[in-house]
Amino acid sequence: MRKSFFRFLAKLNKWLLPSFSKRQLDLANASKWQLALIGWRYYVTTRALD
Repeated sequence: MRKSFFRFLAKLNKWLLPSFSKRQLDLANASKWQLALIGWRYYVTTRALD
Protein backbone atom coordinates (compact mmCIF):
# COMPACT_ATOMS: atom_id res chain seq x y z
CA MET A 1 0.00 0.00 0.00
CA ARG A 2 2.80 2.41 0.84
CA LYS A 3 4.50 1.94 -2.52
CA SER A 4 1.25 2.45 -4.41
CA PHE A 5 0.62 5.64 -2.41
CA PHE A 6 4.01 7.05 -3.40
CA ARG A 7 3.45 6.07 -7.03
CA PHE A 8 0.16 7.98 -7.00
CA LEU A 9 1.87 10.92 -5.31
CA ALA A 10 4.65 10.87 -7.92
CA LYS A 11 2.11 11.04 -10.74
CA LEU A 12 0.34 13.87 -8.95
CA ASN A 13 3.63 15.74 -8.53
CA LYS A 14 4.41 15.32 -12.20
CA TRP A 15 1.04 16.73 -13.14
CA LEU A 16 0.89 19.62 -10.63
CA LEU A 17 4.42 20.77 -9.87
CA PRO A 18 6.69 22.58 -12.32
CA SER A 19 9.60 20.78 -13.95
CA PHE A 20 12.79 22.70 -13.35
CA SER A 21 14.87 20.49 -15.63
CA LYS A 22 12.80 21.57 -18.62
CA ARG A 23 13.43 25.18 -17.66
CA GLN A 24 17.17 24.40 -17.32
CA LEU A 25 17.30 25.80 -13.80
CA ASP A 26 20.79 26.23 -12.36
CA LEU A 27 20.81 24.76 -8.86
CA ALA A 28 23.34 27.33 -7.68
CA ASN A 29 20.85 30.11 -8.48
CA ALA A 30 17.71 28.33 -7.27
CA SER A 31 15.66 29.89 -4.49
CA LYS A 32 14.82 28.11 -1.25
CA TRP A 33 11.32 27.12 -2.36
CA GLN A 34 12.66 25.73 -5.65
CA LEU A 35 15.20 23.64 -3.75
CA ALA A 36 12.44 22.44 -1.43
CA LEU A 37 10.32 21.35 -4.40
CA ILE A 38 13.27 19.55 -5.97
CA GLY A 39 13.92 17.76 -2.67
CA TRP A 40 10.26 16.81 -2.29
CA ARG A 41 10.08 15.40 -5.83
CA TYR A 42 13.30 13.46 -5.23
CA TYR A 43 11.97 12.02 -1.96
CA VAL A 44 8.68 10.90 -3.49
CA THR A 45 10.35 9.46 -6.60
CA THR A 46 12.84 7.39 -4.63
CA ARG A 47 10.08 6.02 -2.40
CA ALA A 48 7.96 5.15 -5.45
CA LEU A 49 10.83 3.22 -7.05
CA ASP A 50 11.82 1.14 -3.99
